[in-house]
Amino acid sequence: MIIPAIDLINGQVVRLYQGDYDQKTAYSSSPQARFDEYVAQGAGQLHLVDLDGAKDARARQLSLITRLLSATDAPVQVGGGVRTEQDVADLLAAGANRVVIGSTAVKSPELVASWMEKYGPERIVLALDVNIDEEGNRHIAVAGWQENSGVTIEALIERFLPAGLKHVLCTDISRDGTLAGTNVALYRDLCARYPNVGFQASGGIGGLADIEALKGSGVKGIILGRSLLEGKFDVRDAILCWGQGTTTP
Repeated sequence: MIIPAIDLINGQVVRLYQGDYDQKTAYSSSPQARFDEYVAQGAGQLHLVDLDGAKDARARQLSLITRLLSATDAPVQVGGGVRTEQDVADLLAAGANRVVIGSTAVKSPELVASWMEKYGPERIVLALDVNIDEEGNRHIAVAGWQENSGVTIEALIERFLPAGLKHVLCTDISRDGTLAGTNVALYRDLCARYPNVGFQASGGIGGLADIEALKGSGVKGIILGRSLLEGKFDVRDAILCWGQGTTTP
């Protein structure tokens, strides 16, 4: 499934390069118009990141998120600095169909596993950003990619399998925001190892050929951000290329 994504800072649609707040490009002051456009072109699932909330939980754009989700005719998964159960509850109450959790899943896995058990694993997406070293080890980065957790993605996934893990959004950090192509081998391997987990591929999609390359990899979703914002192709083209309409990931 094709999953268009927008990142928000102070109500504006932006993109960060390699997660760096100092390398920010603003694209639009109307996130609603952007979501409406994506839905009109056939998107059956959307992705929203609150970058203000990611930086400071007190700055979470909850009222804006609530308005956006109530006016959008497609389910939206939402993330950005989810650190407490109250954050999860607030975003679900705002209308998110799934809550995306990153660093907290690495630092406090028991806590996040308890949220999966309480709210249902189908409502939680683990966002795991990996740095791959020269030996091929895939360590998860946390704190806006500033820290190496020392935990491999395989170890963390296996930690959450008993809790019923269903959704993992995996980003190869070296590809994110580059439009230089995605890490097909990474997704092919993870999907083969964990066939009961629905993986969402994120980072590096620059053209339809990059979507085509992921066919047969096993991924259930492809997150598209900068490529759509910069008009490399549109959602309709991406869906036709992927050939999977609105099947839920």
